[in-house]
Amino acid sequence: MHLPVSLVWLIPALPLLAAGIAALAPRSCRTLAAGAAIAAMIAAFVISCLALHTALADPGAKLVANFEWFDVGAGAMRLGWLLDPLTAFMCVMVTFVASLIFIFSTGYMKADANFKQFFCFLSLFAAAMLGILVANSLLLLFICWELVGLASYLLIGFWFHKPSAAAAAKKAFITTRIGDLGLLLGLLWLADSTGSLLFYDGGNGVLEVAALGSLASQVTVGGLAVSTAIGLLIFCGAVGKSGQFPLHVWLPDAMEGPTPVSALIHAATMVAAGVFLIARVYPLMSADLALPLVPLHALTVVAFIGAITALLGATIAVAQNDIKRVLAFSTVSQLGYMMLALGVGSWVAAIFHLLTHAFFKALLFLGAGSVIHAAHHEQDIRRLGGLRGRMRITFATFAIGMMALSGVPFLFSGFWSKEAILHAAHGWQVSHLPFGAALVAVVLTAFYMTRLVAETFFGTARTEETEHAHENSAVMTVPLILLAVGAVALGFLGTPAFPWLQARLLGEPEVHGHPLFESAGLMMLSIVLVAVGLGAGWAIYGRRPRVALDAVDPLAKAAPGVIAALGNRLGFDELYAATLGRLVTAGATVADFFDRYVWGGAVTMLARLGEFAGVVNRENDESAINGGFNVVSESFRDSGRAYSRAQSGEPQSYLRFIATGFVVLMLLVILGGGR
Repeated sequence: MHLPVSLVWLIPALPLLAAGIAALAPRSCRTLAAGAAIAAMIAAFVISCLALHTALADPGAKLVANFEWFDVGAGAMRLGWLLDPLTAFMCVMVTFVASLIFIFSTGYMKADANFKQFFCFLSLFAAAMLGILVANSLLLLFICWELVGLASYLLIGFWFHKPSAAAAAKKAFITTRIGDLGLLLGLLWLADSTGSLLFYDGGNGVLEVAALGSLASQVTVGGLAVSTAIGLLIFCGAVGKSGQFPLHVWLPDAMEGPTPVSALIHAATMVAAGVFLIARVYPLMSADLALPLVPLHALTVVAFIGAITALLGATIAVAQNDIKRVLAFSTVSQLGYMMLALGVGSWVAAIFHLLTHAFFKALLFLGAGSVIHAAHHEQDIRRLGGLRGRMRITFATFAIGMMALSGVPFLFSGFWSKEAILHAAHGWQVSHLPFGAALVAVVLTAFYMTRLVAETFFGTARTEETEHAHENSAVMTVPLILLAVGAVALGFLGTPAFPWLQARLLGEPEVHGHPLFESAGLMMLSIVLVAVGLGAGWAIYGRRPRVALDAVDPLAKAAPGVIAALGNRLGFDELYAATLGRLVTAGATVADFFDRYVWGGAVTMLARLGEFAGVVNRENDESAINGGFNVVSESFRDSGRAYSRAQSGEPQSYLRFIATGFVVLMLLVILGGGR
């Protein structure tokens, strides 16, 4: 059964409907809110599977359904829906993983007083993310992009009674807005240069040959191609959403939200949006590659930012003690890998890793949530320990996620997607520095994940809460099992011997495998590096696990200054507070001064002048105009009063006046005649 592209809008519309139902339902309707959210996501998953079936029938086609939104002058603003393998695979992944997270949340959040609102926000978030995936217009994508930002603000700050959660929500919202400003400028520039924001429009879309050729042929400041400048502005939005250096600082603090939120945001949805955006506009990002004389290529910037982020996130994760923050910096690092793949020209490797990462990182976050829920919301791995025997399902599935993330060969999906990125980076002709950074991150990833598992599950229970921990109910463990299956099975869709996923993303109808031995050297190097990381982590933390609660971390004992700096996240927050923070504060102070004393003073002065003019006008009106008018009126009144007294109504009085007047007149005549 094929899904018409005109019905693709149902995928985001169903969770949006669920959000509306939850918003309008009374607070006590917990079952209705959760049931509507889960049912909507499962239905969206089914429709996404139909969409995938339709897209794979002709992988090279771009199925679009454009429509007019509203009239603008003589033209019209047009939006549209897009269905291709990239959209379809992403929709299937997001709806499937989100459905499991929603189910897990019914157990994790069952005691929360705001249970109904939580599922309302979750559904809104999922709807916005799915809207990004199906959009055939950069404007529609941007609208949903900002809705994702709003929903993430609501979810990260869900426990707003905690000052740290409220601060984290504001930090995430403001930091991502910085990147979104660049995206908005790129959007406006693109609309002005091409007259459209539709990706595909029968040859007239911004990602089609005519527009790309025009953008690449135009030159702007510094000799950059217009396509390069617009691509870099769009990349700013991806840097913010996907937690790339230097806007990565919001992502670890987002752990203040409930753990299912962390799984949803940091695995399958929000942070993946930036990678998806660059993959979607990849024709625009790569349009300047045919121009060898340009001073800078957009993808070169993407590659180096990704490499820096991958190494930075992995390094900081080594010294984190909060179970969720370790995973958060791991997410930063893995997103860096994806951006690196995009930058070196292998967007299919980036999407492959995005899909596998969604499964094993959601598994790890939900596994962490299972631990936190069982240990009475204890998150410090130094205060955990001994959970391997108490939580067997959680431990087994968490270990699978850990091995997938570490890139353990050959069974786990993370190995194959990571290898695809490393091979693409190794073949990049511009520089081998990103490849070197990625190799170092391989060792660090295996090391900090081994440390995390050893500190959390091995040794003995180090607190009373951990001592009494036990496995959670099936509503929380079944999603872990399903995600664990995906963390293993998904990798076999993209092995070098049978790269089915990559072929479908590229629109190739047939799969052309490559013998594994052709890349055996680099693969063996990667395996050795993983083994080094796992071995070092186990030697330091696994062989002699922590016993005493106050025992000093072996690395902190060996290099206290370095570990302290890494534990403090290399002081990026303090650096930003001391530089950009002070600059913003100074700017705000200047703005406040101008507002209060310059613009406010000018307004106050004008107000006083207005009051003075009013007083003068009132005095002039009352004293001069009204006074003079009153005098004249009074004289007329007196004259009228005197005249009215003369009107007695007696005939003899009137005759007397006439006679008197006649006498006076005669005297005047006589006297005048005498002269």
